[in-house]
Parts: sequence; C-alpha cells; structure tokens
Amino acid sequence: MQFKNTIQAKLDAYLKREGITINQFAGISGVNSGTLSSIINGNRPVAVKQLDRITAGMGLPEGEWYELYIDEYVVRSTPDWRRLGPFLQRCAELDKLECIRQVVRTIMDNISYAQSVFEMGEEWFAQGKCQAAALLYEGVAESEKYQHSERLALCQYRLFKIALGQDQEANLRAAMHFEYFVERLDEADQLNALKDLANIYVSLHRWDTVDSLAEKMGHKASIQYHNKYRKVSRRAAHKETARPLCFYILYSYLLRSAVCAEHGDYGQALHYVSRYSDFSWVQERTEEARQIMEQFKEWAEANTYLYRLMSGETAVLAGYVDFISTRENEIIPGLTKVMQAANRFSLNVDSIIERFEPHAGLKEQRTLMGKRNVQVTEDQYAVLLYELSVYYLKTQRVHRGLAYLLQNLDLSVRMNSDSAIVGCVALFEQYRHLSSVEDRERYKILIGEVQKTDEKKSGSAAGNR
Repeated sequence: MQFKNTIQAKLDAYLKREGITINQFAGISGVNSGTLSSIINGNRPVAVKQLDRITAGMGLPEGEWYELYIDEYVVRSTPDWRRLGPFLQRCAELDKLECIRQVVRTIMDNISYAQSVFEMGEEWFAQGKCQAAALLYEGVAESEKYQHSERLALCQYRLFKIALGQDQEANLRAAMHFEYFVERLDEADQLNALKDLANIYVSLHRWDTVDSLAEKMGHKASIQYHNKYRKVSRRAAHKETARPLCFYILYSYLLRSAVCAEHGDYGQALHYVSRYSDFSWVQERTEEARQIMEQFKEWAEANTYLYRLMSGETAVLAGYVDFISTRENEIIPGLTKVMQAANRFSLNVDSIIERFEPHAGLKEQRTLMGKRNVQVTEDQYAVLLYELSVYYLKTQRVHRGLAYLLQNLDLSVRMNSDSAIVGCVALFEQYRHLSSVEDRERYKILIGEVQKTDEKKSGSAAGNR
C-alpha cells in the first residue's frame, strides 16, 4: 500500500488531478518520462535536482518537498552521501536551516559521515554560509565529543568564530568555551586561535587574560620560528600559519604593551613598543611580511606618542594629533586616547574634537593587514563616547555631555555590556537633575531595554535549572 504523504504519491495524485500524462509532465519538468515512471512506481529514489524540477513543474516554491525528502530518504533509509551531499548543498543555497539540522541530527549517529560533513562545513564556512556551516560543525562536534581529535577542536574553533557578534556576554561565553580546545589544534592553527581569543578579551577588558594569551602566543610562535629558520632543520613538512610567523611574535608584544598601558605602567608599555618595532631578527622577505613590519612600525610610532602622553608628557599632544590626522583608521583609537588624556589632565581639546568629530563615527576599521576586529572596534567606539560625555559634563556643557552619554548607553545596551551599562547609569544619575525632559525620556526607554534583556536572562537561567 502506498503512503499518501510521500513524494511519489503526491506526484501521482497531481498528475491524475490535473489530467496530465507522464510524457506531458516530462516535457514540462525536464525530467525523463522513464525516470518519472520509476519514481511514481517506487522503483528508484529521487535525486535533489529531479525533485527541484518536479516541484518547479508543479508550480510549487523551491524546496517545498524537502521535509518529505528527509523523511523518505534520510530517516527511513540509509542515505548515500552522493545523494545526501547535493541535497544539503541545496538546503544551504535556499537557507533551509531546519532541514540541515534535521539531516545532521539523523545521520551523525553514524561516525562514518563525520569527515564528509566536516569538509562540507569547511566549504560553506569559506563561502560565508556561516549559520549553515555551524549546524554541520555542531553535528560533528557532538558525534566526537568524547574524542581528543584535531577535527573536534577545529569544529569548536569555527563555532567560536561564527558565534562572535555584538552581544559581549555571548562573546564571553563563546571564548570561555573555546579556550579548552585550543591546545588540541594543529600548532599553526593554535597561533591564530590565540590571537582571536586575545582580541575578544581585549574588547571585554579582561586584561590579565589578554596578557596570558599573548605570552602563550609569543612563546609558541618563537619556538616555531626557531624551528623553521634555524640553519639545520630536521622537521618534516608542516602546515603553514595563516600569517607569517613574525606577525604572531610582534602581535604578542603589541598586546602586552596594551595590557601594561591599561594597568598604568607606561614605562613597561614603551619597553614592549621597542620590541615590536625591532625587525632585525625577521627573516621573512615576502610582500606580506613587509606590510606587517610597516604596520607595526606605524603602531609603534603612534603608541610611543600615546604612552608618553598618558604618562603626563602633554607636550607631545600636538605631535600625536598631527600623526593620527593623516591616518583615517587611527582617528577613533587616537581620539579615544586624546579624550582619556584630556579627562585625566584637565586639558582643553575642543579644537581637536571639532577637527576629528566628522570622521569619528562607528564604521569598519582597516589596517595595512586587513579588517580590524569588529568587537574591538565597537568597544573602542563605546569608550570614546563615554570619554566625550565625561569631558563635556566636567566642563559644564551638560546637554552635549548627556547626548554622548545616551548614545553610549544605547550602544552598550546593544552590545549587552553590563560594565559599560553600569558606568553610563552611574554617570547619568549624577547629572539627572540637570537633564532635560527629552533626556530623561530617552534614558527611561533605554533602561527599559536593559530590563527586558535582564528578564530574558532570568527566564533562560530558570529554564536551564
């Protein structure tokens, strides 16, 4: 007896209802009449291309019968990857994520699919189909969760990268989960993973963790550098790092200088600047290596100005401002530090703000080596808004100060950054008595958004108990 809710039954019913012969429908759909006959009679499985042509011939939306396909050819039978792979590809193209989830959940009890599923995930990840790829990585990771495999670690690395977004609490959870898997990665991948983790912890202001990760990255990169460039090497061929090895060594010094600066130790920060501005040991001679050295040289010049400024040498301010004025992508980080110095040393920087404010909006930041980390950029912009609000409030220009503060609170709510929200609330309450009706109304709306977020968190926590 034929089930009514099957592809073959639905196709047979359609032809009878419309009074169309198999030969006529073959002309409409482009599927061979013999193939159609075999499908209707249950003598051959349907390939996804044939399924798409059949549903298009019937005037149905793309993917209309994909759930039926999963039930018939995945759940109720042992699927052949030659048929399953193209089906998953079409699901990704049509953004049918629930179908991908159902397939992965069904097939990953069989570990033999793990490599094929992982390779497809890598392909999708490279193409930017990140949400679809995440479903594949999750399936592989779940099937191998008791393994200590490099493939499991790579899945977790990809899931960490995909999970990163504007929500800083979610970023923290993703980073803390992924840290456990870093040591299982190939040595080359470990360096990039440590760099990515450190960048997230920079945006979260977890400076001790940044320092630990930077030290580890620098140590590992130095060992690999020594092994690669020593005169007598007996190492077998190994996987190349995403960037030249010199980058990871220099970047570790850059991060450690930033940590020292955040702790107020500008002397040690300048020591690390001298380390990442010294290229005498670099043996790479590629164009990429040249660009890396050029970028670190620029950062070293900028941070030498900066750390001297923050340590109280306010005479260097004019030189620092001239330096960032010729480098558009240094304006936000540069102006942030100018405002911090202005607030610390009670400097008048009105003319500097007027000069750079038109160029200081939140936008993608790039360096000579590519796009700057999005989370770091957003956090830096939030800090800039806070410092601007403090500057204007301290100088009794309350309306402008509160405008920046409320803009900062809005961004902090969207970033789900508890520490930034608390800082904004404390500062607003200090100046509430000087705020306008409009300021208080906007503040009330934003606090309402905070409360909604807190309620969601509470509900989620209760559901997990």
